[in-house]
Amino acid sequence: MDVAPVKVGLVGCGNIAPAYLRQCPLFEILQVDAVSDLDNERAAARAEEFEVPRVLSPEELVQDPEIELVVNLTIPQAHFEVSLAALEAGKSVWSEKPLSLTRREGQKLLDTALARDVLLGCAPDTFLGGGHQTCIKLIADGVIGEPVGATGFMLSHGPESWHPNPDIFYQQGAGPLFDMGPYYLTALIAMLGPVWRATGATRMTLPERVITAEKRRGEKIPVEVPTHVAGIMDFACGAVATLVTSFDVWAGKHPHIEVYGTEGSLIVPDPNGPGGTPLLWLNDGKEWREVPLTHGYTETSRSTGVADMAYALRYGREHRASGLLAFHVLDLMLAFHEASEEGRHIEIGSSCVQPAPLPVGLKTGTLDQ
Repeated sequence: MDVAPVKVGLVGCGNIAPAYLRQCPLFEILQVDAVSDLDNERAAARAEEFEVPRVLSPEELVQDPEIELVVNLTIPQAHFEVSLAALEAGKSVWSEKPLSLTRREGQKLLDTALARDVLLGCAPDTFLGGGHQTCIKLIADGVIGEPVGATGFMLSHGPESWHPNPDIFYQQGAGPLFDMGPYYLTALIAMLGPVWRATGATRMTLPERVITAEKRRGEKIPVEVPTHVAGIMDFACGAVATLVTSFDVWAGKHPHIEVYGTEGSLIVPDPNGPGGTPLLWLNDGKEWREVPLTHGYTETSRSTGVADMAYALRYGREHRASGLLAFHVLDLMLAFHEASEEGRHIEIGSSCVQPAPLPVGLKTGTLDQ
């Protein structure tokens, strides 16, 4: 590599941190230089486990002159505060989803990044994996014709059966839409472009949930957010899509995402991961057929977006999982809830550029040819 790697500092050493710490070193453009957490012992343990050279406080990390890119892995309620502090310190920021909890906060982050001339990016980056990049290429190449519509389904009965601390999933800023919706909405936007209008319907099925995971079995937790959300979107390209996210479904058989075109249909792999096998049905066929992947990175889903930002920093190009994309996703999720409360369609005030596809044939560990 002909440029110096970008030094990364990671804030928040909870459950998701090991995935980032394990996968970032796969990219030659990234160098994880420091970790931090409100619990210094936890940060120290992560640093030792993944051979990270420095442990800093969150305040020290965002001010450290060596750190160029801050990876914000705090809880959703803290995303805005941590990201804003890092941006104001002149750092580029990659945040776990969602970007923030309100439009005002999200816009403040975008404005600050622009004013400081730094980059703002946000998870998910699973659409950069081989499964979804193959689908993006199929649609862009016109294989299924003009996109007509799409459906997405995230159906589960909530995380209380497996997560040790599921409380956060039922608090403001979470629920099935804010927790899992970004994966589906980001994938749909990556394939079809931005949305101009949306409506939705929501319900809260139970006012409290009972934890069945062993550590806290039997404990009751309050529910603050809708647990079944259905949204309908009008895309600028003309396609119409439906998304259902739910913590109220015991079982379902819907594919995660399907895209329908004038010449065929496409079953898209689970957007919660980077791999999977697309299935294609063309108008001259009589069965679904598997499509060989055209792109790699089928195992990395917690570092590809960070690496893409790092390349953008070094080479002055656009990055794909951008703050504008994440803000558009946030705008849509809020619109689904508002449309349900107000009983109307909502014109979406934000937009974004459809992310550029990754090149075919990339060498492992790089994202630019």
